[in-house]
Amino acid sequence: MEHIESRSPQSPGDLVVRVPDSQAAEVSDAVERARTAGAGWARRPATERAAALNACADALAGAAGEVAALVVREVGKPTGEAAGEVARGVAILRYFAQAALLPEGDVYPAADGASLLHTRRRPHGVAGLITPWNFPVAIPLWKAAPALAFGNGVVLKPAEQSPAVALRLAEIFAGALPDGVFTLVTGGGAAGAAVVERVDAVSFTGSVAAGGKVRRAAAERGIPAQCEMGGQNASIVLPDADLDAAAKAIAGAAMGYAGQKCTATSRVIVVGDADGFAERLVAAVEALGVGDPAAPGIAVGPVIEQEARDAVTGAADRAAARGAKVLTGGRALDGAGWFVAPTVVTGLADGDELLTEEVFGPICAVVPAASPEAAVEAANSVRYGLVAALFTRDLGHALTLAPRLDVGMAKVNAPTAGVDFHAPFGGAKESSYGPREQGPAARDFYTRTTTVTLSP
Repeated sequence: MEHIESRSPQSPGDLVVRVPDSQAAEVSDAVERARTAGAGWARRPATERAAALNACADALAGAAGEVAALVVREVGKPTGEAAGEVARGVAILRYFAQAALLPEGDVYPAADGASLLHTRRRPHGVAGLITPWNFPVAIPLWKAAPALAFGNGVVLKPAEQSPAVALRLAEIFAGALPDGVFTLVTGGGAAGAAVVERVDAVSFTGSVAAGGKVRRAAAERGIPAQCEMGGQNASIVLPDADLDAAAKAIAGAAMGYAGQKCTATSRVIVVGDADGFAERLVAAVEALGVGDPAAPGIAVGPVIEQEARDAVTGAADRAAARGAKVLTGGRALDGAGWFVAPTVVTGLADGDELLTEEVFGPICAVVPAASPEAAVEAANSVRYGLVAALFTRDLGHALTLAPRLDVGMAKVNAPTAGVDFHAPFGGAKESSYGPREQGPAARDFYTRTTTVTLSP
């Protein structure tokens, strides 16, 4: 069997784990284990499933320091963010443990006036989860926790860059869940495709290209699918905003964790003095700690691999060649890891790739807009629609402009990065496909409705 290797992005010589590159046969075995175990799991009382998820939360909380350190090592997430992500994973498990006990249907008037006409929620069977490397704890859990809470078996296929964290999660949960209910397969694209071909519902987070393949394959099979994909997120800054606070928030959203979030800010659209705001933003960016993600005070660690670093420096070089100004960054940093300086670019022409495509690294562009209305139009001009932010102290602008942003999540005076696990998450246009994730919306995806008539 072929294998894949996970290496630490801050120290590529550090082999974190070597795992099988699973193919169709191995995936089939995993799905059948989950199907067999899931049948019994679905018949268990909701109180038992809730107790099991709470036990998973307790186990993860007990291993929080160890798991956070593994996240730092395997994907280069700064220590503070890694610890926060693990804590969020614990909270997600506890939230869906309680969600398992919520009302599961509705009662309707019966035509005969005597029967009990009602609905019940039923699990699909086996949920296939294909997850990215950038949130190796939170994203698998915000998919797996509701899938399990509502009675599904789970097959998780983590990204090739983060199998060690997924393996550790499976080990931690082994004592709390029945054998086979939470099943893991490792591998690349072939393993992911095999998952989609065999499960009863699929939830995917990753690139637009891969997500397109997932949704087409799911549609051909007639199974439910949700795909969370890319973003090219804008932050609009109006003249009345608290400019220093906006610059600090945008710097963190654009560059934190080396910009490797689908909700990171890629474009800063400024109404008023764009050059002046760019100076404030550069100062805020240059104040961020850059370096070893295990060190204290670091906000920007490495990007995940060499290709990701080359994408940032290449985008900056091409922009400069077209006449843009690279105000800070745009270069690889010294050292063994895949470090790149946080980059701010101005002077871009309309339609430039930095204004239309997702780079997925620590780089953002500042562009002017003639009016608030023009800024909204520019924010909406891309094929993505995940999240956008508006910075203003004018309540009228907040109330009238935010609803016009063609995104799944609109924020006012808050960074684009960051979501709440108890609220629906998802985007518009090419950023998302299918139902929303997280919060109460998760039940709608991981279950189907059965209408039941009980007559005397």
